[in-house]
Amino acid sequence: MSIERRVQLVESLFHQLEEEGAQFEKASGMSCVSGCGKCCTNPNIEASPLEFLPWAFHLFKNGDAKKTLDVLNKTETSTCFIYTSLSLSGHGRCSNYKYRGLICRLFGFAANTDKYGNLRLATCKIIKEGQAEDYKSAAEAITKGLYVPVFTEYYMQLNQIDFHLGNILLPINKALKMALEEVLQYYAYRPFPDVKKECI
Repeated sequence: MSIERRVQLVESLFHQLEEEGAQFEKASGMSCVSGCGKCCTNPNIEASPLEFLPWAFHLFKNGDAKKTLDVLNKTETSTCFIYTSLSLSGHGRCSNYKYRGLICRLFGFAANTDKYGNLRLATCKIIKEGQAEDYKSAAEAITKGLYVPVFTEYYMQLNQIDFHLGNILLPINKALKMALEEVLQYYAYRPFPDVKKECI
C-alpha cells in the first residue's frame, strides 16, 4: 500500500476519534487545562511509527524530512521531539498539533480495560484532581454505558492499516524517527508525491 494511502487511512481514523472524543468531552464536562502540556513531558511515552506517518509525510512534502531526521538522530532527550516547552513548570505545547500521534489524541479522554474487563478512564492527575467532580461523574457514567473511546480498539484499527508499522511500540522519538525513515526510503526510488493533493 502506498504511503499516501496509508496516510489517508490514518488521518481518517484520527478524524473518527476526534468526533468521538469531542462527544465524550462534551458529555463528561472534562477538558485539558489550556497550555498545560504536562503529559507530553513524560519521558516514557511509547508510540507506533504508523501513528506519526502523517507527520513524517507532511515534513517530506515540505522538504523538511531529511533535515528533521538529522536533528532527531542527534537528540538525546527522551521527551517528545515535537513538544515545545514554554516554561520550567511543565507548560508547553505540541509544535505540530495537527499531526500529533494516536497516543496524544487518546490520552485524557479514552479508556483502558482492566483485568476484570471494566473500562477505566486513562487521564492525568491534573484532570483527576482539578476536575474531580466531572472525573468521578464520567467514570461512573462509563460504568453505566457512556461511550468512551478505548485505547485497544483504536490501536487494533491502526494495526489493520499496516500491521508492521502499527504493531511496533517504541519510545516516542524512535517512533518519529522510524516514520521519517519509512517515508524517505519509500520515495528514494519513486516519483515525488503530488504536493497539491491534500491527504484529508
